[in-house]
Amino acid sequence: MKVLITGAAGFIGYHTARQLAASGECEVLGLDNLNDYYPVALKDARLAQLSKFPSFRFIAADFADAARFREIYLNFAPDYVIHLGAQAGVRYSMENPSAYTHSNLIGFSSVLEAARVRPPRHLVYASSSSVYGGGAVTPFHEGQPTDRPLSFYAATKKSNEVTAYSYAHLFGLPLTGLRFFTVYGPWGRPDMAPILFSKAIAEGKPIKLFNHGLNRRDFTYVDDIVAGVLAAMRNPPQATAELPPARVYNLGHNHPVEVVDFVRELERLLGRTAQIELVGPQPGDMVETCADLTRVHAAIGYAPRTPLSEGLASFVEWFKAYYG
Repeated sequence: MKVLITGAAGFIGYHTARQLAASGECEVLGLDNLNDYYPVALKDARLAQLSKFPSFRFIAADFADAARFREIYLNFAPDYVIHLGAQAGVRYSMENPSAYTHSNLIGFSSVLEAARVRPPRHLVYASSSSVYGGGAVTPFHEGQPTDRPLSFYAATKKSNEVTAYSYAHLFGLPLTGLRFFTVYGPWGRPDMAPILFSKAIAEGKPIKLFNHGLNRRDFTYVDDIVAGVLAAMRNPPQATAELPPARVYNLGHNHPVEVVDFVRELERLLGRTAQIELVGPQPGDMVETCADLTRVHAAIGYAPRTPLSEGLASFVEWFKAYYG
C-alpha cells in the first residue's frame, strides 16, 4: 500500500506520517514546501524523526505547482492521498490572504486534478471547524449551514469542501473532508496557543487572552486526530442515489474548555504562574467551538480518548525537551 501525505513536515502531517511509517504496513511519501510561516527548524526536526523509518521518503515541493505535483503523484502512484498541506492560521489570513489563495485554493485544485488523472482509492483532506462561522450553534453538526465564514482562512476551507463535492459528483472521486477542532500536542505549531502560552509562562511574559479568556475551544489531542484521519482513509465513502462519494466529518473532542482554564492547567504542569492580560474579542474569532461527533462515530467509529490533563502533560514533556 502506498500513501501520499502532503504537509508531511507540518504538525498533523508529521504525526500521521509517523504512525503510518512506524506500522510498517505501507510505503509513505511525504511532501512539503517547507515555507517559513513559522521556523523551518521545527519542520526539519520533525523530518529528522521521520527519516528514521525505512518506509518513509520525503520530497520538498509545492503542491500548488501543478506540473511538478502531477509528476510526483504519477511517479509514486499512491493508493491513498492524505492532503494535510495548507496555509494555516485564522489571524494571518487577515494579513496575507494571497498565501491562502495560493496554497488552499490553487494548491487544492492542483491535488484534485492529479487525482482526477489517476484516481486513488480515497483522498482525505483537511478542512477546519472554522467553516462553521457566523450563526453556528454549538455543538457544531455537519448539517449546519456554513455559508458565513468569519475569516478568509475559513472561506478557503469551505471552498475546498464545495470543490471536493463537485469533483466527486463529476468524476466519481471518493473524497472525505475532516473538520479539525483546535488540535494540540507534541511537535505542535509555534503560532498556536499551547506553545505561545507555554513560552510566555516560562519566560514570565504576559499572555493576552481575548474575550477576557472566556472563549471556549474544543481542544483535541493530536493522537485522537490521527486516529480519525486513518480511520477515514480506510473507509472511503460510497456513492448513493442522493450523494456522490463525498463526505465531511468533524474531528474534535466534544468537551470545550475556557481558554483561561487551559492556561491554568499549563501553569500547573509548568510549575509557574502566568501573567494574564484580559482583553476584548478579536475580529474573526469564534466564541465557542464544540464538535458534534454523532455522524463521524457512526460512519468510522471515531471516539477521542485523551483527556485534556493527559494530553497537556504529554505536550509539556515535549515542550521542555525541545525548547529547553
